[in-house]
Amino acid sequence: MDQKQIFRQMLDLNKMAFNNAFNAMVMVQDQTEFLANNMLNQSTTIPEEGKKAIRELVSSCKMGVTEYKNTVDAAYKQVENFF
Repeated sequence: MDQKQIFRQMLDLNKMAFNNAFNAMVMVQDQTEFLANNMLNQSTTIPEEGKKAIRELVSSCKMGVTEYKNTVDAAYKQVENFF
């Protein structure tokens, strides 16, 4: 087996493992967001400013996750271009 082929298989395995773990994390995050939104909508004790702050936090977390995924995908693309 060629070294490039071995490295390509290792890279593909690593990328697949990352994507699976990332997708699982996103599913957990989406479910948590759904539950938090239900709680916020049903709560009468949390003021609107607090609800707005929590929604902004969730939104910024989602943007961060998307940015992280794009960065990792770009890094994998750079490594793949070497081979």
